[in-house]
Amino acid sequence: MKPVKTPLDQVAVESLKGVGPRMAEKLAQLGIFTVQDILFHLPLRYQDRTRITPIGAVQPGSDVVIEGEIKAADVVFGRRRSLLCRLQDGTGTLTLRFFHFSAAQKQSLLKGSRLRCFGEARRGASGLELVHPEYQRVDAGHPLPMDATLTAVYPSSEGLHQASWRKLCAQALQLLDHHHLSELLPTPLAMAGTAISLEQAIIYLHQPPVDVAQSLLREGLHPCQRRLAFEELLAHNLSLLRLRQTTRAHGAPALNGRNPLAEQFLQQLPFSLTGAQARVAREIEQDLQQAKPMLRLVQGDVGSGKTVVAALAALQAVANGYQVAIMAPTEILAEQHFANFSE
Repeated sequence: MKPVKTPLDQVAVESLKGVGPRMAEKLAQLGIFTVQDILFHLPLRYQDRTRITPIGAVQPGSDVVIEGEIKAADVVFGRRRSLLCRLQDGTGTLTLRFFHFSAAQKQSLLKGSRLRCFGEARRGASGLELVHPEYQRVDAGHPLPMDATLTAVYPSSEGLHQASWRKLCAQALQLLDHHHLSELLPTPLAMAGTAISLEQAIIYLHQPPVDVAQSLLREGLHPCQRRLAFEELLAHNLSLLRLRQTTRAHGAPALNGRNPLAEQFLQQLPFSLTGAQARVAREIEQDLQQAKPMLRLVQGDVGSGKTVVAALAALQAVANGYQVAIMAPTEILAEQHFANFSE
């Protein structure tokens, strides 16, 4: 008999390594309290750190992984003091620029050191530069492994760095071996000919493989993204339906539709109602005759006659002995409505 897996929405985020009271407080400010919340904190975009780009092939504006040897390291003084390291790999030379650096960092970036760096290439005073790149030392005889998947970039806030998010998400994904995500749909949704479970979609979006169609990810059209979007939209619509049911259960006064005030109003108008205005006014009149709240949104372009429809609805309430409030988004518009209604 297989052991029952605990759902991750019942596992507190404090169970993850590195999450103490201060980190938990920062996560709580983002609405993250459980490990499942971490997994639903989805990436904004992705970086490709799966391959090393020769320095000679680096293009301005591109995010790149490069590897090379420091040929020179100097502190220069201009408008701002900065540490400049010239990195060379046999195909070209590129500058690493650090505006903020410690004595220990300066001491570690010595001539002859070999580094692997990641950052955005920009044009600088001495050619292409990486400003404050992420970097690792490469020891002789111990090459660093390359990332096997795209690197996620997460929405964040002050005090929560990308490295922290990646560590938290990696731990949360590992917990899926012994826990599970609460699957709310009765069966996995078939999209694009493939049945994708919630767990499959979450794992894929946190760690997309190298051969993923990155254009689909950027546009939010990947089947895994669509799988989650469908569930979110479904939950939103079900929530609105439940809210609608609750509201209509409260009851409301039934307003008689026979309305001499409306007839007088229509006779005094300098125009006749259009077919659409008359139809919508009729539907609202029928809604107001029911003993439950009307929930209706009337949509129309500027000048399409929404105000005259609102006036007819108001007159139906007044004719039944009730007061009416007509709300407008600005004071100027409210004054215009008051002047028009008074006429």
